Amino acid sequence: MSNNYEERVMMIAAGDLQEFVPFGRDHCKHHPNALNLQLRQLQPASELWSSDGAAGLVGSLQEVTIHEKQKESWLLRRGVSDVGEEVEYDEELYVAGNMVIWSKGSKSQASAVYKAFTVDSPVLQALWCDFTVPQEKSEKVDNGDEVVEKCICILQSSCINVHSIEGRDYIASLPFQVANVWPTKYGLLFERSSTSHEVPLSPPREPLPTMFSMLHPLDEITPPLSGVFGSARVQYVADYTLRIVFLNEEPSIVMTYDTVQSLHAVWALRRVKPEEQSTVLKFSEQVGTPQHMATSSSLTAHLRSLSKGDSPMASPFQNYSSLHSQSRSVSSPSMHSRSPSISNMAALSRSHSPALGVQSFSGVQRFNFSSNTQSPRRHSVSHSPNSASSDSFLAPETEPIVPELCIDHLWTETIMTMREKNSQASKVFITTDLCGQKFLCFLVESQLQLRCVKFQESNDKSQLIFGSVTNIQAKDAAPVESIDTLLVLEGNGNLVLYSGVIRVGKVFIPGLPAPSLTMSNQMPRPSTPLDSLNTPSKPLNKHLGPLEEGVLLSPVPELRDSSKLHDSSYIDDCTFQQLGTFIHAVRDPVHNRVTLELSNSSMVRIAIPEIATSELVKRCLQGIKSILPKEIAVQMLVKWYNAYNAPGGPSYHSEWSLFVTCLMNMMGYNTDRLTWTRNLDFEGSLSPVIAPKKARPSETGSDEDWEYLLNSDYHRNLESHPLSRALRLDPLETSFPKDDFSPNLSLDSSTLLFTHIPAIFFVLHLIYEELKLNSLMGEGIRSLVVLLVQLARDLKLEAYIDYYYREYPALVKSSRQTCIIDQAQTGFMHHPSFFSAEPPSIFQWLSSCLKGEGAQPYPYLPGVCERSKLVVLVCTVGRKRIYSFRHSTSVSNLAEKLVIWMTNVGFTLRDLESLPFGVALPIRDAVYHCREQPASDWPEAVCLLIGRQDLSKQACEGNLAKGKSSVAQVLSSDVPSGTEAEDDDDGMNDMNQEVMSLIWSEDLRVQEVRRLLQSAHPVRVSVVQMPEVSDHEYIEEKENRLLQLCQRTMALPLGRGMFTLFSYHPVPTEPLPIPKLNLTGRAPPRNTTVDLNSGNIDVPPNMACWASFHNGVAAGLKIAPASQIDSAWIVYNKPKNAELANEYAGFLMALGLNGHLTKLATLNIHDYLTKGHEMTSIGLLLGVSAAKLGTMDMAITRLLSIHIPALLPPTSTELDVPHNVQVAAVIGIGLVYQGTAHRHTAEVLLAEIGRPPGPEMEYCTDRESYSLAAGLALGMVCLGHGSNLIGMSDLNVPEQLYQYMVGGHKRFQAGMHREKHKSPSYQIKEGDTINVDVTCPGATLALAMIYLKTNNRSIADWLRAPDTMYLLDFVKPEFLLLRTLARCLILWDDILPNSKWVDSNVPQIIRENSISLHATELPSSEDLNLETLAQAHVYIIAGACLSLGFRFAGSENLAAFNCLFKFAKDFMKCLSAPTASITGHYNLETCLSVVLLSLAMVMAGSGNLKVLQLCRFMHKKTGGEMNYGFHLAHHMALGLLFLGGGRYSLSTSDSSIAALLCALYPHFPIHSSDNRYHLQALRHLYVLAAEPRLLVPVDVDTNTPCYTLLEVTYKGTQWYEETTEELMAPTLLPELHLLKQIRVKGPRYWELLIDLSKGTHQLKSILSKDGILYVKLRAGQLSYKEDPMGWRSLLAQAVTHRNSETRAFKPETISAFTSDPALLSFADYFCKPAVNMGQKQEILDLFSSILYECVTRENPEMLPAYIAIDQAVRILERKEMSETFELWQIKLVLEFFSSRSHQERVRRNPNRGLFMNSEFLPVMKCTIDNTLDQWLQAGGDVSLHSYLSGQPTEESQLSMLACFLVYHSVPTPGQLSAGGLEGSMSFSELLVKFRQLKMPVRALLRLAPLLLGNPQSMVL
Repeated sequence: MSNNYEERVMMIAAGDLQEFVPFGRDHCKHHPNALNLQLRQLQPASELWSSDGAAGLVGSLQEVTIHEKQKESWLLRRGVSDVGEEVEYDEELYVAGNMVIWSKGSKSQASAVYKAFTVDSPVLQALWCDFTVPQEKSEKVDNGDEVVEKCICILQSSCINVHSIEGRDYIASLPFQVANVWPTKYGLLFERSSTSHEVPLSPPREPLPTMFSMLHPLDEITPPLSGVFGSARVQYVADYTLRIVFLNEEPSIVMTYDTVQSLHAVWALRRVKPEEQSTVLKFSEQVGTPQHMATSSSLTAHLRSLSKGDSPMASPFQNYSSLHSQSRSVSSPSMHSRSPSISNMAALSRSHSPALGVQSFSGVQRFNFSSNTQSPRRHSVSHSPNSASSDSFLAPETEPIVPELCIDHLWTETIMTMREKNSQASKVFITTDLCGQKFLCFLVESQLQLRCVKFQESNDKSQLIFGSVTNIQAKDAAPVESIDTLLVLEGNGNLVLYSGVIRVGKVFIPGLPAPSLTMSNQMPRPSTPLDSLNTPSKPLNKHLGPLEEGVLLSPVPELRDSSKLHDSSYIDDCTFQQLGTFIHAVRDPVHNRVTLELSNSSMVRIAIPEIATSELVKRCLQGIKSILPKEIAVQMLVKWYNAYNAPGGPSYHSEWSLFVTCLMNMMGYNTDRLTWTRNLDFEGSLSPVIAPKKARPSETGSDEDWEYLLNSDYHRNLESHPLSRALRLDPLETSFPKDDFSPNLSLDSSTLLFTHIPAIFFVLHLIYEELKLNSLMGEGIRSLVVLLVQLARDLKLEAYIDYYYREYPALVKSSRQTCIIDQAQTGFMHHPSFFSAEPPSIFQWLSSCLKGEGAQPYPYLPGVCERSKLVVLVCTVGRKRIYSFRHSTSVSNLAEKLVIWMTNVGFTLRDLESLPFGVALPIRDAVYHCREQPASDWPEAVCLLIGRQDLSKQACEGNLAKGKSSVAQVLSSDVPSGTEAEDDDDGMNDMNQEVMSLIWSEDLRVQEVRRLLQSAHPVRVSVVQMPEVSDHEYIEEKENRLLQLCQRTMALPLGRGMFTLFSYHPVPTEPLPIPKLNLTGRAPPRNTTVDLNSGNIDVPPNMACWASFHNGVAAGLKIAPASQIDSAWIVYNKPKNAELANEYAGFLMALGLNGHLTKLATLNIHDYLTKGHEMTSIGLLLGVSAAKLGTMDMAITRLLSIHIPALLPPTSTELDVPHNVQVAAVIGIGLVYQGTAHRHTAEVLLAEIGRPPGPEMEYCTDRESYSLAAGLALGMVCLGHGSNLIGMSDLNVPEQLYQYMVGGHKRFQAGMHREKHKSPSYQIKEGDTINVDVTCPGATLALAMIYLKTNNRSIADWLRAPDTMYLLDFVKPEFLLLRTLARCLILWDDILPNSKWVDSNVPQIIRENSISLHATELPSSEDLNLETLAQAHVYIIAGACLSLGFRFAGSENLAAFNCLFKFAKDFMKCLSAPTASITGHYNLETCLSVVLLSLAMVMAGSGNLKVLQLCRFMHKKTGGEMNYGFHLAHHMALGLLFLGGGRYSLSTSDSSIAALLCALYPHFPIHSSDNRYHLQALRHLYVLAAEPRLLVPVDVDTNTPCYTLLEVTYKGTQWYEETTEELMAPTLLPELHLLKQIRVKGPRYWELLIDLSKGTHQLKSILSKDGILYVKLRAGQLSYKEDPMGWRSLLAQAVTHRNSETRAFKPETISAFTSDPALLSFADYFCKPAVNMGQKQEILDLFSSILYECVTRENPEMLPAYIAIDQAVRILERKEMSETFELWQIKLVLEFFSSRSHQERVRRNPNRGLFMNSEFLPVMKCTIDNTLDQWLQAGGDVSLHSYLSGQPTEESQLSMLACFLVYHSVPTPGQLSAGGLEGSMSFSELLVKFRQLKMPVRALLRLAPLLLGNPQSMVL
């Protein structure tokens, strides 16, 4: 009976029983395709590798029968999330037939299918596997830079499918039949299914490998090597008797079973070392004598072929072998080089998953190398070694397969005498016991044994060392990872929990009958598996022998070996059936859940309970575990686990009580006798669980029982109960008093933990110290103290008792019962070396640290004292102890070191919040210090810790990939402004209204720009009908007016493209909306439609072609470069109808400009070009070139060359390429080769500038634009290279260009194209001089670009305007503009932003004789041509203005603006002056347009109002001279002014200037299809000069853009010193290379410094992500929007400075200071006065002032500290302090503020706000002093005296005494007596003696009277 009782006690209750059905099973039924799959399964199996009829038939029959039963299997694993954090669900991989179903689900959430796969042939096995994709293919080292691809592998009979989570899939065909696949750390390991015919043959020959590895689905399948650990010899694994039974990833080991020797062995699996690879390959090269052959065990040293004659069923691998042998024997020199077939394979990028792997193709080709037909000659060769060399022709280019993995032998089990056949392990797993020791367990089912081998890593981590085997009787087993145990199913059906090899207890499953009770002995017993309990195992094996054989050959290997007993037939004879269900297998362990298979083939899933739930118990268990020897620790944990998890065990609350009881019992206490443990609250369950050690009491009872009852709480409650009084029951006297030191309370020294009591005590003490650092564990500390006091008392540790008394006076005095430890036994107690007589105290340690005294090192136990370690180290860092401090970022002072170090060790804000305030204060101080001046490059974690969310968010955004950032969401305003809903899209809806309304907040200029630039609505045609005009004429008049207006409408899209630049992220599923170009009008008053197509007037044909091209570009440029776009989307946007082809052409060009065209597939590019649509070709060529700017990309060069006859070989057929396409191609060449100074390109382009007209019509029209394009392209190719054109001196580039510019005799045309130009043109007579009118513009600009910014005077002088009338007559006035511009660009540094400099460009003759721009009447002159002079004058000035625009582009330079604005005004006056006719209206308009563009360049992106007014004025001018080109220029100016909605500006880098020269070429088209002088498409190249420079501060709390004051510091240059200026952001920054630093200025926002001297990449990345800079509003400050003048916040400041009476603070005003809801509600509930406050008013005032203080000083986190200090002091005043915890904190705070380091800092930086209010602390300190002194006077001295002399004090005084002792750090009586203070007579002696005790003088003054025996108190 007693045995049975013991059993019941040791039961463990399992939780949550659930029915388990694999989710996939159900899903399979409903999965589509199930029917036709079943049909397909009935066809004969073609997969069998046989051509032998009979075998095939048998095979197919076998398959059919299998499928009728439908074999299923499944795996479960712990859920794996993408990021890698813990997730609480199971994943299931279910296989049935051709289907694999992967589902996820848990107890709390329903299962759901994640992926389902259906394959062609039956699935043999499915598994998860992670492949590592090495980034560097060359290195085989396991670097950190490997990408892990999580995959699922599905094995079929002839191939394996691999599907990765990212969506790649691979198929690798398998060249042999696979018995099993195992996932490894490196990839997959295949086990070849070996047939029984592979017996060693008579001629000695190499066996085939049986294992193969595949490291990636695209890699070769290679055999692994095996070597004995550390030995040099390696070979392939070819032993067919080895079967893999288990493979583990971490540690990476393989377990094999040798079928002949019946032994299990363990091998380490690792990557092959290069030297081993070479050894194997060398082995195979040594072809030689027969005896060598016999010894060499490398893989197939010689040729052989497994023919069909050898085996009835052809092994797929025979081909492999013969191939291999050939390749090995041929010792060709290229042995080590990879053959072409493979290298191409390897080169195949892994990211492109071939749908049907290339791998499979090459692999099969290699393996099936030799034919199956058996040739006798080859057979003979295979047996004669010497003829091997003659055979080399068989495999000329195959080479050996390089092995990738290697297995090293680690351990083999020892051979036992009685070794059974077929004792292969059916299940293997690795488990850890409760103390972290690892075991490898394998279940040998035939023996009903679980064998456990303990193993551990060797010290150098290189090897695993295995211990001995322990056998546990078991029918099945499974590990329970999460609680380090394993579950064993015993032969009799009991489930038992083991930890390692130690039995924990039986598992009781509610709802299943316990098998031991149902099977009684009377049961008839055939020989069943139950015999294994008490009969020898021989008879059992007779049964299992043949059966096992049959099972092993199960045709479909399933996941678990199918040798479960219920598969067999004989079990039906047993009488088990009548017994109901019992468990017969355990499977699928995940975390702490496991599935039980029942005999009726249903399954249930149970959870094994945790080892502890309460934090405190967990801590104590961990501490005790870490200090005890492992065996004892395991036993202790086992006992605790049993007690805790007994059926009907304790609830969460009584867990601690249970733990204490359990622990003390194990230490030898009799917990029933100890008052406080007996009264622990068990919530009524005093089951036998609690004291399992107690002997069973006799039935009769005893006196002790009665006493027990009387002493119980129950009795005491009853006595006080009103009922007992009503019944007048006499109170019963207990027979022994409470504090009876009765002898029966001695400890039992035979118990488990008795000898370790001191160690356990010390650990618990350290845990107590650790918990004191967590203010959330107050409850736990109190519980722990009681236990500690008891132990300290019994161990007679006076110092500790005193220490606990000081900390918890109330708790310590209440328990007095001591237990006697037998003196004889104390000797056996094991005192650990680290045990200290003085209790280690963390607060004491910190206190001495702050005072700067030397402190003892603080004890540290890994895993237990983590917090203490942190705090101690923090203090040491704070005291400049840590010198060796490495960190990537700049660290200036201690505070920063401290904060960065804390984040490195993983200390977070939550940890800081739970530290007690005294300990946290130094840390908070450092944090506060760093918050003021952080560095902008600190990592995210640091910024979070110091409470700068703005910085941490910035850091976080910085780590995100471009385009993924959340910034786009912040700044994309989805709200369209009022009217858009009804009208059409005008292409400007997606602008970011929110930011624009901040930049231009005073007016509606943005709406005005939209109005000016919209081209989607009909224009208003207002013509007044004169009386004499007939209706028909009136209609014509209206249409003519509309034609004029359309010139303007068609020019608008260009400006709109600038305005909306990069403002939109398209949705990849919708086409891009392109607003339509509306060329109709509406005539008031009736709003009748006016249309150009009515046929009343002549309209130029194809008028709108280019306009719609520009419209398409404008639409495409809205797309931001960061958008996610792919080739398919670009093609998807192609319009259906041909009319929109031009827009699509523009769209393509735009995609090139924003960099997306590189994604377009080459096929599609080719497709577009073959259509032969001129516009599309232009757009595409320019776009592709812009996208590949400066890359010299060969593919693009080929593409462009086809369109440029000069780049084709002279013999090539002449292609008919439209002229404009040629122009575009030439510019494209310039873009692709920009800045490269490529010689051949430069030579061709130089010649092309002067290309003569051809004999037929070719090259005769629009020659100017071609020549200009060649010049621009040449300039781009040699951009800024100046005289350093390496290797081009023979081309004489500058001289040739000069000649093109000024004219002269043609040079002889060199080069291959001279044949073409032999015959002169039939159209144009040019003679043998250069036609300057054609070549000059191109040559001039080419010179300008080549010598850009070089300040080369000699070249600049060539470009000076002629200064004689004679020479002036030779130059077109227009070209003077270009020359002036070119000259200024070369002399870049001479450009000055004032009109004097502009005028200095005008030659003297013009200045003297020309009319000034303001003149009213004409001067008369005979010998001067006034017209020439006037035109030359205006063009030169325009050229100088344009160069000014280039020089100051995007700088918003005020001087430049004023200067240009003045000239623009002058030109406008000129236009209306009478003298305008001399200069010519057209010329003046051109010049005005140029000046306007220059203005817009300088003010680009700024939206300047004056320039906007000019543009609007020009917009309104429509008649007369105003042609299409001028409108184009004016609206480009308008667009530049609002570039990208104010987010973009222009750059002045070389390539930007080149792009702007193309875009702003100062000759504007006359009409909309005019490309004679300049190709219109080039106008869009301005995009290449735009760069994002808008900085948008975003408030991190509200996530909205806001205003912030920035201080920008410029680097010093030759023109100005280093200067700073203040800007109000959002603002455009100047160009970054000019800046030194940018800082966000206070006082409203937290300061933030971006230092550009370290590099601009950080700021650049911020700007490229929409310029978002996160800022954080300081407390008490309002944003500039709410409080523009800063008066509301200033008011608040005035109060603090002048008025010490802080009652003026009203709680309502707090909302102005903080948005923190916690603070607001604090103000609400604690600071609002109510009626009849009376005495509470004072507290309210205090709270208000504290709140005010915290909020204004911006450390609201100090609010709890203030309140805690105040509360503590109040409690002390009321003398109610029962624990001195808070007093310690106050003491630490005071010590911190008086510490030396703090004082120094205050001295150095007096104006820095104090961290805590200067008045608050002294007041508190004073209050404490007073309270304690009053207590001392009022009789406290007596109790103090009795304490010091070691006599007991009266209870009422205990608490105050403890406070006094702590506050004044009074030494313990022990220390005092040791100090020898007895004989002291005078105060001075005391002073000297107390020096050693480090006691402060103020405390000594209070103690002196007592010590000197002088009754008069000396309290001062």
